[in-house]
Amino acid sequence: MSEHYLNHPTFGLLSRLCRVDEFRSLFTTLYAQRLFFLITTSPDGVQFEPVSRADAKLMVENQMRSLRRSGTDNEQKNLQHIYKRTFSQ
Repeated sequence: MSEHYLNHPTFGLLSRLCRVDEFRSLFTTLYAQRLFFLITTSPDGVQFEPVSRADAKLMVENQMRSLRRSGTDNEQKNLQHIYKRTFSQ
């Protein structure tokens, strides 16, 4: 799984936790991992939508369920590692 980063105009470097769908991904602040953003890409540009920690956790859990059904074992293990690292603190 490759790492993806995005620069937020106020909060600095963000790191992608997972894709939510074709056009949206969940990102968190790189160092503190306390702020979460749903990033939408479209022909009009990039849109940053702040989300709560609980909503971010739910999005990752939903993505893990989806990967269990259709993803590869490696993708599932990577996302489980990200989940534990991000939400078990």
